[in-house]
Amino acid sequence: MQFSSSLIEAKLIKRYKRFLADVLFKNGEKETVYCPNPGSMLGLTQMNTKIWLQKSLNKNSKYKFIWILVETNTGKLICIDTQMANKVVYESLLKNKITELKKYDEIIPEPKVINGSRLDFLLKSKGEKSCFIEVKSSTLSRIPNISEFPDSVTSRGSKHLSLLTNLKNDGFRAIQIYLIQRNDTNCFKIAKDIDHQYFKSFQIAKKSGVEILILQSLISYDGIELSKKRL
Repeated sequence: MQFSSSLIEAKLIKRYKRFLADVLFKNGEKETVYCPNPGSMLGLTQMNTKIWLQKSLNKNSKYKFIWILVETNTGKLICIDTQMANKVVYESLLKNKITELKKYDEIIPEPKVINGSRLDFLLKSKGEKSCFIEVKSSTLSRIPNISEFPDSVTSRGSKHLSLLTNLKNDGFRAIQIYLIQRNDTNCFKIAKDIDHQYFKSFQIAKKSGVEILILQSLISYDGIELSKKRL
């Protein structure tokens, strides 16, 4: 998946109100930009962090730029835009890049499930069990080489695991995908100390037969693709 326009370098001044950030451009100008991440972004919001922005395609948007990437001191890239995870997985499904899901030929984004609740994808194919998928973006890393999820308490995330568990119990195939959105880790775990309820929901889902699929993003300044590396 290619970015819609070339990225612009800046330095972070501060992130606040969850969806806003003040940045400093290389020419010395300051601006408020949109931050497309509802989580805590733990470890990613230090002042003077190098970040990369993209011009907004929405002409009516109050903010001209959207924050897309963080660059670490060692030059590794982290995608903080949580919506990118769904786009990367969707493109990978269309191109049959996910081995475990190649047998499906119909992709339905954001299917309704129970009481109006939605998951990210429903896959269908003649002669196969319908497959419900939820995608989560993992950007947290507190220990070198280890990615974690979540980075803050997420009752919504626990709800999605419960929905997958119920669907699996009803005879459907159900998969929780964690897409690692950083280039500097080789392992993944649930951040039990941050959200114990989510950890419990994860354990219940896994025990019930919900499949856990850990995928790795390959991030560059031009775009994001699914890496062949598996965790």
